[in-house]
Amino acid sequence: MTLATPTTQAPQLPQLHLPRNPGMDLDLDWVARVQANTSAIERRAATLPGRRSVKKDHQAAWLCRAISLIDLTTLSGDDTPGRVRRLCAKARQPVAPGILSALGMTGLTVGAVCVYHDMVETAVEALQGSGIPVAAVSTGFPAGLSPLALRIAEIGQSVAAGAAEIDIVISRRHVLTGNWQALYDEMREMRAACGAAHVKAILATGELGTLRNVAKASLVCMMGGADFIKTSTGKETVNATLPVSLTMIRAIRAYHDRTGYRIGYKPAGGISKAKDALVYLALMKDELGDRWLQPDLFRFGASSLLGDIERQLDHHLTGAYSAGWRHAMA
Repeated sequence: MTLATPTTQAPQLPQLHLPRNPGMDLDLDWVARVQANTSAIERRAATLPGRRSVKKDHQAAWLCRAISLIDLTTLSGDDTPGRVRRLCAKARQPVAPGILSALGMTGLTVGAVCVYHDMVETAVEALQGSGIPVAAVSTGFPAGLSPLALRIAEIGQSVAAGAAEIDIVISRRHVLTGNWQALYDEMREMRAACGAAHVKAILATGELGTLRNVAKASLVCMMGGADFIKTSTGKETVNATLPVSLTMIRAIRAYHDRTGYRIGYKPAGGISKAKDALVYLALMKDELGDRWLQPDLFRFGASSLLGDIERQLDHHLTGAYSAGWRHAMA
């Protein structure tokens, strides 16, 4: 795995210049043909942590890239405007200036800040002028069981409040009952409600039962116009895993091969260590190529991940591990 060593210019913020996925007619024959060889997928996923190793300056460069791909997230019931503003300050300056200076890096920010709908206006105000987009979780997050009309209205309110990205949750029951038409219709309606805001479809893969269901749900959401597909809300018992990621990434590749449209991918929940981020980056590079290592096509849904990456960068420069409290989120 190769990547240039850190330079004086940070990875660019997403320009969202790619043609948006308009979706396509629901192709039930294609959905019916979808397979997922679970044992083969799990064997491939098990090899990933040991197949790629990057050290020293190359590792630092990869970790800086990972920071630029983070959706820095707070989704707690006790969120306050003050907490969100502190998170936004961390998004603007994710790594201590002394570390960035020693790496020869300037202008590094995270990919986005992700908050509940009620905190969108606060985040937008705090990030004004930074170029960092605000993503809002919507549609009855995390369960997605409120009436559809309310979920659609919530999307509209989040967009009106300034959210540039909407993370919607699908109705898991449509997947579990094989009602692909209902899932497609729901996705189309949510995509329309988002307007110019990009939509990330959260599959809640830990609740879908099988990798085949994950593959089919991924495909149907892309047919419905999703700009990104995302593993999890972060609230399920099982969130992002490598087998699930491999399944979803290969669905993205199949959709791109058929339509020419690039769909983004967002693993979320349970990715808290820098070494795990490196594995996911290697997986994306192997399966989809370098173009998918940009913020407009790949994001980490995470909060504690940033602190561990900052700690690893500090270790790269000093040779010693600092205390975690020195790299607080805010």
